[in-house]
Amino acid sequence: MIEALLSSFLGGVLRIAPEALKFFDRKNERAHELSMLEKEMEFAKLKSEGEMRQAETALTGKEIDAMSVALREQGETARAAGWFVAALSALVRPLVTYWFVTLYSAVKIATMLMAAAAGADWKDVLISSWTKEDMAMLWMLLTFWFVGRVWERKARS
Repeated sequence: MIEALLSSFLGGVLRIAPEALKFFDRKNERAHELSMLEKEMEFAKLKSEGEMRQAETALTGKEIDAMSVALREQGETARAAGWFVAALSALVRPLVTYWFVTLYSAVKIATMLMAAAAGADWKDVLISSWTKEDMAMLWMLLTFWFVGRVWERKARS
């Protein structure tokens, strides 16, 4: 009788064992699939970032080409129009710079005069009117006019 009970018990355990093994196997399989899916997502992300960089590089190259064509056409148009138009064309950037600096200075001076009229000390007004943005504007102009000229001379040489 014990043998029959033992046989029944072992039969039941042996019948359940493959199901338990299948359960653990499915669990490992799901973990593996999840890991593979994460790796595929990471690969797709890296691939799309690389494609974006390539597109940005191509776009930058096309922008430079377009600027080159525009400058060449502007030069040809100015030469074809005669010396007066060429001279006028050459004055556009300096005149815009002078105009901007004049307006910028006028706004700064008006602001300082208003502060002084309100009773502020002129030293404090002068010091507080010069900001990081003003410094950035100054460096932008200096770089454009002086450093840009160095690069243009090197390009001509």
